[in-house]
Amino acid sequence: MKDIARDLNVSVVTVSKVLRNHSDISAATRERVLQRMKELNYRPNLAARTLVTGRTYMIGLVVPGLMHPFFVEVAKALSREIRPKGYSLVISSSEEDPELEKQEIDLLLSRQVDALIVASAQSTTESFREIESRKIPYVLIDRRLPDLKANFIGVDDEQVGFLATQHLIQSGYSRIAHIRGPELSTGIARFKGYCNALEQSRRSVAPEYVVAETAIDDSGERSGFDAMQQLLGRNPRPDAVFCFNDPVAIGAMKAILAAGLRIPEDVALIGAGNILHSDLLRVGLSTVDQATADIGERAAKLALKLIEAKAYGRPKTVLLPPSLVIRESTRKS
Repeated sequence: MKDIARDLNVSVVTVSKVLRNHSDISAATRERVLQRMKELNYRPNLAARTLVTGRTYMIGLVVPGLMHPFFVEVAKALSREIRPKGYSLVISSSEEDPELEKQEIDLLLSRQVDALIVASAQSTTESFREIESRKIPYVLIDRRLPDLKANFIGVDDEQVGFLATQHLIQSGYSRIAHIRGPELSTGIARFKGYCNALEQSRRSVAPEYVVAETAIDDSGERSGFDAMQQLLGRNPRPDAVFCFNDPVAIGAMKAILAAGLRIPEDVALIGAGNILHSDLLRVGLSTVDQATADIGERAAKLALKLIEAKAYGRPKTVLLPPSLVIRESTRKS
């Protein structure tokens, strides 16, 4: 850094600010410094920087699975947001296992990450109390823990369930089933939204039309396939199904088509998440967009703000509004 500063007749502080992407350095000076760094093949000594600043410039992300498109998109948005600030993203998967999640959190803490972002599979707050005791800022995404006052960024899941079910009702479907998600905040709230929409239209919730996920897999497709097979055995069978998320809906779609039935003529389907390529399926999938990229961006910005803060203050909750995306799987001809 001293060599670069001397070569360019600038201060070491200026070189340091360029490395940290500081905003008060002019574009011309930044370009001169970066060019000289390239010429000298300069690489900052990250270990030395950690000793001086007390930071590793790493943010940990713990998700339930690396195959789920929702968490892939969240991770991409997080990385886009923190990379220009000089931070790297370290990703761990809990495989929907609360004990494994605790181990992954402990491992990230031992690596001295500057902040954690977690989509938790846990039902207890033990791990998060440990994070708090170490004074490491953290943000929950997608899933909330009812007994934990923590920063949270996610979609309004009750509204997700309401919008999806209301759309099926307004489209003229009468026997509306629901494939439920796990007994976590997302699954519970979306089921509540489903019930609220039915009750608002003066319809009762039929227990035989509510099926829980029958298997745990990375994407949810196998769960959706198995659950849809159960629903197709009901008499009368449902004429529309709200699925907990898009991967579950894709599995349900495969079961309907395998049974020789048509979508939406025999059974309509709607999911949640608006995952990539939902419109390119054999039948375009109606869904509820849950602002996936926005969740990642906002979680990143909040984590960076918490890292810089001297005091954390009251935890912040951000519930993003979902939006309906209508495609062929619910359109009556």
